[in-house]
Amino acid sequence: MLWIASLCLLLAASVLGAPVNKERQKVLLISFDGFRWDYDRDVDTPNLDRMAKEGVKALYVTPPYLTITSPTHFTLLTGRYIENHGVIHNMWFDTTTTEKRPYYQTQFVNEWWDNGTLPIWITAQRQGLKAGSLHFPGTASSYQGEVAMVREVEPPFYNYKNETAWKENTDKVMHWFRDEDLDFISMYFGEPDGTGHRYGPDSPERRRMVEQVDRTLGYIRQSAERHGLVDSLNIIVTADHGMSTVYRNGLVEEITLRKIPGFSFSDLSFHLVDFGPSGMLLPKPGKLEKVYNALKGAHPHLYVFKKEEMPERLHFTKNDRILPIILWADPGYVINGYFPVQFNKGEHGFDNEDMDMKPFFRAVGPAFHKNLEVGPFETVNIYPLMCHILGIRPEVNDGHLNATKHMLVTSATTQAADESTFDMTFTGLAAVAGFLVVVFIVMTSHIILKNKRKIKRSGSSEHLPEEKTKQTTF
Repeated sequence: MLWIASLCLLLAASVLGAPVNKERQKVLLISFDGFRWDYDRDVDTPNLDRMAKEGVKALYVTPPYLTITSPTHFTLLTGRYIENHGVIHNMWFDTTTTEKRPYYQTQFVNEWWDNGTLPIWITAQRQGLKAGSLHFPGTASSYQGEVAMVREVEPPFYNYKNETAWKENTDKVMHWFRDEDLDFISMYFGEPDGTGHRYGPDSPERRRMVEQVDRTLGYIRQSAERHGLVDSLNIIVTADHGMSTVYRNGLVEEITLRKIPGFSFSDLSFHLVDFGPSGMLLPKPGKLEKVYNALKGAHPHLYVFKKEEMPERLHFTKNDRILPIILWADPGYVINGYFPVQFNKGEHGFDNEDMDMKPFFRAVGPAFHKNLEVGPFETVNIYPLMCHILGIRPEVNDGHLNATKHMLVTSATTQAADESTFDMTFTGLAAVAGFLVVVFIVMTSHIILKNKRKIKRSGSSEHLPEEKTKQTTF
């Protein structure tokens, strides 16, 4: 019966070993901080234009609220709204000690990032791929004890606008892809955010910085070609948020909480204000209603919500780190505490429905259609798109592949191939199971028949001596 077992194994191997043979795809996720969706409209951007012709361009994308750097970047890495991944602010804070840490120091507070939500680096590595990150927010942290396989965190006081460093970092990332065979890398550039803050989004300085971004995108694609990655590397370029001009010079009535009748900082245990157009307050016990009622309607451009009353579309309620009272201002306005201390000409952190908060999006590579312009979508959907291209199972997330799969040349064929593979596997398994059932029946019948014959022969042998004796007697 050895031949039957061998035949079964060969049949199973031929059926189960026939998945579609697809070349492995790589993904480079690039963020240019603060690159608003329309920044290419008043600047000559030949490389961005070329990416649109050779790939996909979205009209714009919508970031999650709160529209600031660390929270929105972690949404790109996880596909989760901010209330679900828990990185709710650029600043780590402790409401008991009232300690606050600035953006850069917060990068190294492990528990701030490691909330049970895994970034795509860890998911990819757990499924057999290799992942890395350069300067991307969240890179410095570990997640359930794991880190990106290859990573680099920017040093303190880093010059985010150094174009020479941008080229060096680009070649470093391409080296990781080619020589260390990484499958996924996230890469961060701190501009044009810094320039937009300092000079404003409508300034000539911002336009010059966009030209630098465009040159760098051209260099990135040239470097990919030099490293022999064109046929396997998919490049996704986007941003965390946009930028809006701040009203100043006495043109508007500024929002200063100290001046609001009935409001007092002595009624608060902790607050996060003076950081742009948004803020959070923790009133002392028994003071919530007093603080809320004093601020509600106090300024025509100030919005005040109890945490549980936040609009559901913002997904900024269901997290213990979010403080009981949330403030945000209309575009162009910032929230001051005791007196104005903010002097930026540009700001972000406004409602994510405001057009000034929308980032840009480009994608190019073997997985993407060419010369395709698509409508807007939420950045929470970029995560399942990247997982699909990499061929990995995504973690629980708030995005949907349906929002982006029309960008992919393989969306229909891959789905069909997957369904075909499933059907082939199911049919094959059924065939193998049926064959094994038949073999089992045949073998069982053979054994039963064989045993019956043995029993019959054995019975005949037991009566034979007695019969012979009788014959002899006669």
